[in-house]
Amino acid sequence: MHNTVQNLTYIEEQIKSKIKDLHYSRIPKIIAVSKTFAIDKILPLIDYGHIDYGENKVQEAVDKWTSIKAENENIKLHFIGKLQTNKVKFAVKIFDYIHSVDTEKLAIKIASEQEKQDKKIKIFIQINIGNEEQKSGVKIDQVLNFYNLCKELNLNILGMMCIPPKEDTSKNYFAEMNKINKELHLTELSMGMSEDYLTAVQNNSTFLRIGSKIFGQRD
Repeated sequence: MHNTVQNLTYIEEQIKSKIKDLHYSRIPKIIAVSKTFAIDKILPLIDYGHIDYGENKVQEAVDKWTSIKAENENIKLHFIGKLQTNKVKFAVKIFDYIHSVDTEKLAIKIASEQEKQDKKIKIFIQINIGNEEQKSGVKIDQVLNFYNLCKELNLNILGMMCIPPKEDTSKNYFAEMNKINKELHLTELSMGMSEDYLTAVQNNSTFLRIGSKIFGQRD
C-alpha cells in the first residue's frame, strides 16, 4: 500500500472512531489537499478510490486535473484558495465546489458564469472567524446579509467555511461556526485541517481539508 493511502486510511479510522464516540451518524468527507503536489503523488489515492481533492490555484488545477477528470467522472474538485474574479470562468469550468466565496463582486461573477456555462457550483461562504486583518472572509456581523445576497443571486450555498487563527486553539472558533451554520439552517461545514480535524469533527464539520497529514510536508 502506498504511504499516502496508508496515511489516508489511518485518518479515516481515527474519524470513524471519533464519530462512534460522539454517537454521530454522519461521516465527514475528507478533501485531500493536493495543491503543489505532482499528479504521480496523487494517483495512488485515485486508484484507491478517493474522490475529493483540494486545489488553491486555478491554472494548476486545469493543468493537473483536466484529463483525469475526463477519465474519472466521480472525482470532485474543491477550490480552497483566494479566487480572483478574472479566474472565475476557468474555476467554474473545472471545479465542483468553491469554499472561499467572501465578496459581493466574486459572488456576482460566479452567478453570471454559472449561467453562461449552465453549471451549478456548490459553494461555501468563507467567514473571517478570528476577525483577522490579514485574512479573507466575511465578518461575523455581515454573514446574514451576505448569505441573503448569495441566495438572491441563486447561488447554491451549502454552508460556511473558516480558517481559524494559527496561534490559537481552534475549538472555540469551530463551535462558533457550528452555531452560525445552525442558525442559517445549513447542513454542511468546511473546517478542520491536518492539525485540528478531530476537533472540527466534534463540532459537526462535514468537509475536512487535509493536506500534509496525507501527502507529507510541502517543499
